Amino acid sequence: MLIPFHVLKVAQASGVLLKTEPAQRMSRLRLLKLLYIADRECLIEKSRPITGDRAVAMDHGPILSFTYDLIKGKDFGSPEWATYFRTVGRDVELAADPGVGKLSRYEIGKLQDVAARFAEQNDWEVAEYTHCFPEWKKNRPTGHSAKPIPMDDLLEATGLSAMKDALLANERAEVAADRAFSSAYRS
Repeated sequence: MLIPFHVLKVAQASGVLLKTEPAQRMSRLRLLKLLYIADRECLIEKSRPITGDRAVAMDHGPILSFTYDLIKGKDFGSPEWATYFRTVGRDVELAADPGVGKLSRYEIGKLQDVAARFAEQNDWEVAEYTHCFPEWKKNRPTGHSAKPIPMDDLLEATGLSAMKDALLANERAEVAADRAFSSAYRS
């Protein structure tokens, strides 16, 4: 992770994507793939992902693991997630608007751009697109399993290996600021 993971920010990013659909609903496969693609493109373009989530290689390509756990109701933040989304079979549906306050204009635009670029492709075509990512190819799991994608592999695949130390130092500073801000609020 290069930024702290926040359930509300991931909910807002998911909400932006779901709002691009007339029914404000999409398969969890599609949602996870679009979030991963947007996260990856933001990392390449701004040296910073949107979600702060951990990448995992699965059979159908890479996904964001904490977000997947939120959707399945298996993460500590699942109750907060459930205030905004409901799971209907294998689909995720927007139940309440989480807003966009934690997202930058750039991030909102990137999410909308990714949704628009893949609007005409079915879910499996979107999943297949993620199979071209070097970090997935290098960590492709065997059978029906999952394999973490190391940060080094993701940075190498996105051309950011030389910036690793600076990016990780930035993350440490953000985490420290987050903790300081959170404890100041609790006082």
